[in-house]
Order: sequence, then C-alpha cells, then structure tokens
Amino acid sequence: MQKKILLVGESWTSTSVHVKGFDQFATATWHNGATDFMAALADSDYAITYMPAHAAATDFPLTLDGLKQWDAIILSDIGANTLLLHPDTWLKSQRTANRLTLIHDYVAAGGALMMIGGYFSFQGINGGARYRNTAVEKVLPVRCLAWDDRIETPEGSYPNVTESHALFSGMPDEWPWLLGYNEVEMHPEGKLLATVAGTGHPLLAVREYQQGRSLVWTSDMSAHWLPQEFAQWPGYRQLWINCLDWLTVRH
Repeated sequence: MQKKILLVGESWTSTSVHVKGFDQFATATWHNGATDFMAALADSDYAITYMPAHAAATDFPLTLDGLKQWDAIILSDIGANTLLLHPDTWLKSQRTANRLTLIHDYVAAGGALMMIGGYFSFQGINGGARYRNTAVEKVLPVRCLAWDDRIETPEGSYPNVTESHALFSGMPDEWPWLLGYNEVEMHPEGKLLATVAGTGHPLLAVREYQQGRSLVWTSDMSAHWLPQEFAQWPGYRQLWINCLDWLTVRH
C-alpha cells in the first residue's frame, strides 16, 4: 500500500503589465513549481496529494485528526501567513485553529514533516515566510534566522555530504549544482547530513522530535534555485524517496 503524502505550496500567480507604445494590457499567469517533483515520484511507494498555495488557506486541515491521515506533510515555498490566516479569520474576524500549532502536535504525536526551501520557506524573502519562533520551528532540526535568509549563488554551489546516512543510499557520488538556498542554523537536537560546500551552512538535516520526525532541505525542489540539470539528475528521484523513507519509518 502506498503511503500518503501531503505536499503544500509550490505555486504562485504572477501579473504582468505589457506596454506597447501608447497602449497597455495586463495578464495573469499561474505557475506550478511541483511538476518535476510529482513526476519523479509518480511511480513510487508514495501517493502524493498536491495542495497548491492558494488552496491551502482553506483546504489545509483544521484538526489534528485531519493531519493524521497523512504519513508525512511537506511544506515547500509557502509562508506561515497562509496557514495562520484562514479566510474566516482574515475576512470575518472569526476564531480558527492555529494550524502551525496543529503541525507541531501532529509531529509530536508521531507524524512527519519536511520543509523544503524557497522564497517563502524558513524565514524567506524580506523575512516574509515568518517561521522563526513558531510552533513549526520547534519541531525542525534547524532554527530560522531573524531576517531575509536567502543566499543566492548564481555561480553555482554544490552539496557537501558530511555524514553517512540512509538518506544517501543509492545516490550517485557526484551532485549537480544549486543556485541558492535559505540560510539556517542547526538546532542542538538536529543532525546535520549535508552542507553547502565551502560555507558550513546546513543543506540537509534531520531530527527526531518526541514521537515524530522532521527533515529539511534548504534549497528548492524546482527553479530557480534547483535547475533542470539537478531535476534531470538520476539522484533527484532517489533523494526524495530516501527522505520520505526515513520520515515515514514507524518505530
């Protein structure tokens, strides 16, 4: 039986104004950043349900039982505000569940959480992802910085494996380059498995928290930080499978 994984985030809408001499018009485009990830895991032991960022505001579970239906939850490029500000709270001033607290309780009770980097992961662009000092941060193997944590490496940066671990089982020795990541600090209870070469900054880390597990990959799952050279690399699929295998082990 396939294990059930909830992937939340990895979508955005952009608007453009096109000026042609005297005239102008506007367009809107919806973008899906999960295409490569979903394709890589389509034929695997994991059934991935994709919840785009705009849907998460209303559709992300509001109860602990709702979260417990999932073997693991992945937060990727979705800020804390989307989970904190349900439309009933934002538009109607009604009380709703704190879904960051629910995620904490889900992990503490035996669930699994992966956070993948991006402009709205960890602390994010202009500090706007806002996971620092939240209940979600409490379960992570890393701590978020208090400011814009993006590190852009347009020249390319490489993963540096620092410790042998099951997460690297079946992985090629040579890794492709990345174009950026979120800078974080290790939590004392976290286990550092890979850094960004030449920096010491955490790239891949894990933690056992109470009855559950957490894992972070501080670069992206897709463009622009993760280029097609990485997405087409044979290790791309194996990396995510290994991450989910480790997260969903039940003692």
